[in-house]
Amino acid sequence: MNPVVGLDVSRGESQVQAFLDKGKPYRKSFKVLHTNEALDSLLHFLKEVENESGLEPTVILESTGHYHAPIIQFLEEQNYLYIMVNPLLSYQAKKSSLRKVKTDAIDAFHLCELYYKEDLEPYKKRGIQLLNLRNLTRQHETITGLYVQAKLQFHAILDQVFPEYKGVLEIFIRKSL
Repeated sequence: MNPVVGLDVSRGESQVQAFLDKGKPYRKSFKVLHTNEALDSLLHFLKEVENESGLEPTVILESTGHYHAPIIQFLEEQNYLYIMVNPLLSYQAKKSSLRKVKTDAIDAFHLCELYYKEDLEPYKKRGIQLLNLRNLTRQHETITGLYVQAKLQFHAILDQVFPEYKGVLEIFIRKSL
């Protein structure tokens, strides 16, 4: 058996669906709040899946900005292996489905199916230097974009106010050389 638990994470709660093996869903989907008491019930469910399958289940969830933070912290404290999926990857997988229904329960179900279809790797915790470098790169890209936008707007205004400025600058440059 190869058990997996899919979590469709949203603000303050998650939809939970388990599979014992490919094509073998385990029990009905249910919601769990992101509180200590509710996460204890999730732990109980994870242990139940483990007892039923004989193996510790892998947990799969989408990256959701900051909404998944309490779940990730909980899973790390309990030493559970988890896979964080890029939402674009799960969206592409859902598009291949014939039924275009969007509910949290179906999304959790699709995450479990995605686990068996794709060759996914467990989440690797990034070092602070890498996270800082990623943040700086994104800030540089934003500032560069703003600079290019300001330059284009300046040229547009200059063309409206002084349409012959290009010719004047060319003459000025030739005379100075």
